Amino acid sequence: LRSDARVEPLPVDAAFWQRLVSGELGTFHNEYLVSLYDFGADWTSWERHPNGDEIVLLLSGAVTFILEHDGQQQATQLEQAGAYLIVPKGTWHTARVATPSRMLFITAGEGTEHRAA
Repeated sequence: LRSDARVEPLPVDAAFWQRLVSGELGTFHNEYLVSLYDFGADWTSWERHPNGDEIVLLLSGAVTFILEHDGQQQATQLEQAGAYLIVPKGTWHTARVATPSRMLFITAGEGTEHRAA
């Protein structure tokens, strides 16, 4: 979702995330990445988005999101389709997958950071 309210579809292939992180697909300045993912296992890393909030919508399954604020962790369970979570700007987060799950993400992707779990 571009900052001028237009939609720019991006082809997703095996090299998508590498192209995204390298800046080949742009900076995502004031733009949002809308993505859909299936998860069968816990996330192996943490991430945070320093330039905006993220919306996470559970479509199926059950997931516990762990958010880290000032060194303290807070767990939020998403257990039924339609449950959602807003991850505040700059908050480290990861997910524990209770059952195979499908989630929709709306992410302020500019400057996204990762660290090992």
